[in-house]
Amino acid sequence: RPGLALCAGCGGRIQDPFLLRVSPDLEWHVACLKCAECGQPLDETCTCFLRDGKAYCKRDYSRLFGIKCAQCRAAFSSSDLVMRARDHVYHLECFRCAACGRQLLPGDQFCLRERDLLCRADHGPPPRRAGARAAARP
Repeated sequence: RPGLALCAGCGGRIQDPFLLRVSPDLEWHVACLKCAECGQPLDETCTCFLRDGKAYCKRDYSRLFGIKCAQCRAAFSSSDLVMRARDHVYHLECFRCAACGRQLLPGDQFCLRERDLLCRADHGPPPRRAGARAAARP
């Protein structure tokens, strides 16, 4: 309701005939709702993201807060295919052995050391388990 709302951007009373509501409880003057990073006006035609009381355009929100590739550190787009190793996420083309550069494909065996992926040939056989005995070969 105009005249009763306080703008989340400037803190002033909203007496304009129009206001923008972001999330259920934050209201803004039309002129105050801008991306905190690039200053792009955010209106009913674009997606708005909130973080710590600040509004961001989709591009800046993804760049600043989105999941990034563990190899190249670039953000992902919605059309990117990804590979996961534990809590790391990689672009498909970045999912490569750090030693030989071979691209690792679904089903390939690999080892993850820190952030480095190593193919089976470069990380060697799996370590023997405690209590396991080596079989003698004739």
